[in-house]
Amino acid sequence: MNPKLPYVLLVGAAAIIFILCCMLLSRGSRSPSCESQPSVVEKTGSASQSLVFADLTPEEMSRVVRYLQAKLGVPLVEAWRAKPSDNCIASVDLQVPAKAEVLRFLDGGGARPAREALAVLYFGQQAEPNITEYVVGPLPVPVYHRDVTVPKYGGKLLYHRRPMLGSEYKQLRVFLERVAFAAAPTFLREVFEYDGTNVAFQTTVPHGFQSGDRVTWFVLFQNVSGFFVHPVGLEVLVDHSSLDISQWAVSRVFYNGQYYRDMVQLESAYVQGRISVEKVRKAAWDGDFSSMKPRAPAAALFPVQYEPQGPRYSVRNNRVLFQGWSFAFGMSVSTGLRLFDIRHQGERVAYEISVQEALSVYGSNCPGGMSTRYMDGSFGLGRYTSPLVRGLDCPYLATYVDTHSLSDSLRPSKRKASLCIFEQNLGSPLRRHYSNLQSLYYGGLVNSALVIRSIATVGNYDYVWDFIFYQNGAMEGKVQATGYPSSSFLHGDGLRYGNRLWEHTLGTIHTSFFNYKVDLDVGGVKNSLVAHDMAFEMTRAPWSPEQQIERPRLTKKVLDTEDQAAFRLQSKMPRYIYFAANSKNKWGHQRGYRIQITSFAGDHIPEASSMERAISWARYQLAVTRRKEEPTSTSIYNQNDPWTPTVTFADFIDNETITNEDLVAWITAGFLHIPHSEDIPNTVTVGNSVGFLLRPYNYYDLDPSIYSHDGVFFTSEQDFTACEINPLACLPKTASCLPNFPPFTYDGFWNM
Repeated sequence: MNPKLPYVLLVGAAAIIFILCCMLLSRGSRSPSCESQPSVVEKTGSASQSLVFADLTPEEMSRVVRYLQAKLGVPLVEAWRAKPSDNCIASVDLQVPAKAEVLRFLDGGGARPAREALAVLYFGQQAEPNITEYVVGPLPVPVYHRDVTVPKYGGKLLYHRRPMLGSEYKQLRVFLERVAFAAAPTFLREVFEYDGTNVAFQTTVPHGFQSGDRVTWFVLFQNVSGFFVHPVGLEVLVDHSSLDISQWAVSRVFYNGQYYRDMVQLESAYVQGRISVEKVRKAAWDGDFSSMKPRAPAAALFPVQYEPQGPRYSVRNNRVLFQGWSFAFGMSVSTGLRLFDIRHQGERVAYEISVQEALSVYGSNCPGGMSTRYMDGSFGLGRYTSPLVRGLDCPYLATYVDTHSLSDSLRPSKRKASLCIFEQNLGSPLRRHYSNLQSLYYGGLVNSALVIRSIATVGNYDYVWDFIFYQNGAMEGKVQATGYPSSSFLHGDGLRYGNRLWEHTLGTIHTSFFNYKVDLDVGGVKNSLVAHDMAFEMTRAPWSPEQQIERPRLTKKVLDTEDQAAFRLQSKMPRYIYFAANSKNKWGHQRGYRIQITSFAGDHIPEASSMERAISWARYQLAVTRRKEEPTSTSIYNQNDPWTPTVTFADFIDNETITNEDLVAWITAGFLHIPHSEDIPNTVTVGNSVGFLLRPYNYYDLDPSIYSHDGVFFTSEQDFTACEINPLACLPKTASCLPNFPPFTYDGFWNM
């Protein structure tokens, strides 16, 4: 035996032991899981008070349906299979109580307002078909209903104004496939290789040119992924005004720049060789150029946000608390995301902030495109709120909330994770200063804000709706547009109306307008509207009278009437315009909240247009009116009869006095979209974002964010590497935990 062998074995054993110890130590030093801090504490009763604004529960919706079925004395057909000649429930939503009742409850110890639902019913099986709105209550066990149609709208709702149900779209598709297309089998087979499945339809609105019309252009596309940018050149005008489906008829046909009386004439012209045919290359099922499938493999993971000590906000029922902010949230079937009772530092600054409408006006040299004016509230900004993808639509660790709605059905539907709430580090300072003069110091505050978000997918467009709350008392409403551009078949002088996106695809020019209701209550319900701006004045220099100085000075004006407070889109608006309270801050200034709009809107539509009054809210970048119980600036019924609008916003402005009154700001923001090649495969949010800010203006005695726990300050004489001096120095310790990422799930393809 080699005498050195035992020593070699001992050294080897020692090395193995050393390696094992290192492995154990390294495993033991692995970062621990992140731990949550105690939840944000709120006053007893606050969460239950916010339920006065809460969306209806599925059980409440079902009880309203059962009540109406039992009490109305007429047969009610399921909306998803209803014919135009049937009676059905179109939707059930929360009837928001009157503001005065709610404030007595919230602030004055009054009784809780009765919880009620608003039900919209279509009565097609009557001598005079009509739309009727009922308020049903009290919930959860309803015992009464009242017809509010005439008091609310000043008259009956004519039946042709009704928004189209899903069943009517299905019936129209069946009509096109089985009746209209049957008249042109040779043309469809040889030009489009039509097999009954390879064509998609897109509807246009409004339905005609005058009140009573229900005549719709249907634009045909290849039925592939992203079909919106695959037009085939055929468009069909269908008259479906009759309640008898067998009476529906084709009124006109358009193909490749030419108009035909009907499909029979189109077929005849094709068989006789009198048509200029433009064959479109058949796209793959994934859409080819319109496919959103990534063209590159996955690589290094993008940055992920997490909360080292858990969320710093709380969500209880429909109430959110964050860094001095509190608010209640809800989701209207027609208008989407809305907030109520918005408070900062315990004081209400707004009673309601809500989306009202999204409008798009298109141009084209094809009939469908040139006649399209989408008012998306009619389709349902809340109804088409889509499930959110964790980690992309919102941060992975955001709080996700399910919403429920009842429309086109007798049963409520659930949309999993269709609303998200999260705190976001915006990666920039909210405020900061580096001093290298006199004293040496650094002071700043990270810009971390709370976001509540929903995304509505209405046809080709996706709207990302955000309300954002900042630590300095400012609040932002923002919408970002994405999705697919709408398109027409490129022919003739098409390039006057957009850009060519692909071989036969014209990306059609269009405007986008978004309207918000902002019911500010600054320092109380009664406010005035004040404008501050700047003007130059010429003066002699006191120390050198022969010299002139142009100096800016402050201009002030109280806007006394609604006419003075209605600012047209192209008009010059004071740069500082604010709701002023009847109280003053420490420095003697009226406390206020300023409205600051970010918009690139042009003209919405010429006012001479026969349908302009239906969208007259879009005349104004800002209009401030005395508050009445006008729930919205428009109506879901305006879309299908814009020539005799059910609600005309312009009539809200009647020169009433607005000094020391309960006021509402109606804000419009928008942009022009000329689709371009980078909109393929679809449109990005960058640059397609507009909205508004509400900013404290002398509301506080100083910036309230100075009291934030996130503040940083250190001088040249301090040890800025010490945690007690500089919390940023602690990040290697406090933020070195591993977040608990739940498994990825998605329910967006269920219950379609």
